[in-house]
Amino acid sequence: MTQAELIALTPAEIAARLAGPPEARAAFVRAAAEAGMAEAQAVYGQMLLDGVGVLADPAAALGWFVKAAAQHHMMALNMVGRCYDLGWGTAIDKARAAECYRIAAGAGLDWAMYNYATLLALGDGVAEDKAVALRWLEKAAALGNAKAINFVGSFYEDGWACARDMAVAADCYARAAEGGDFRGCFNHARLLGAAGRIDEALPWLARAGALGTPAFVAKAADWLAACDRAEFRTRGLAALRNDPCC
Repeated sequence: MTQAELIALTPAEIAARLAGPPEARAAFVRAAAEAGMAEAQAVYGQMLLDGVGVLADPAAALGWFVKAAAQHHMMALNMVGRCYDLGWGTAIDKARAAECYRIAAGAGLDWAMYNYATLLALGDGVAEDKAVALRWLEKAAALGNAKAINFVGSFYEDGWACARDMAVAADCYARAAEGGDFRGCFNHARLLGAAGRIDEALPWLARAGALGTPAFVAKAADWLAACDRAEFRTRGLAALRNDPCC
């Protein structure tokens, strides 16, 4: 299909094409990507990265992200950064990833702000600068990015580039948890448990366990196993593992 033919499709026709099986959706999105539509290029790149409707091909995904980024699609540029950051379809190049994030962050993309801030906080690919990292995180948090809100909480809990303020940290963790960030869920539960509010903490631990990556859940379980509050340790581990006995 040409770009003109794609543009001429009605919303109902587009919805019908996207309502089919994954392979049909991928074929339609690819047709739009090949016709030069930046949004479709970015979406098809994500499909290739995730293996949705097509065989996973990170290198090809990167190629489509690059095409969309060349048309100033900022999420695609952020994804180019992710590919270089994590070695998806290419060699890891943290400096190149940081530059992609920096440009997309400057254009107002919250996810790029979060990713760029993460590299700045760690000194990964760029000179470490926690003060600048915090400013980017606060910008992303103001846009509602739950991961950024949780990270701001970590800065205030640990006193990185700011005065330590547990009230601010607790508020950030609660908002990040409400926003669906699994780290925010765990941190919110952690502070609730430390305050003796175990019954309130357990549902957030269960949510952290359901949403978190296996590696994160394993680290969270290790933290709970070492907790000096016996009731929180026992019931918290059960909740994290979604054990109905908790």
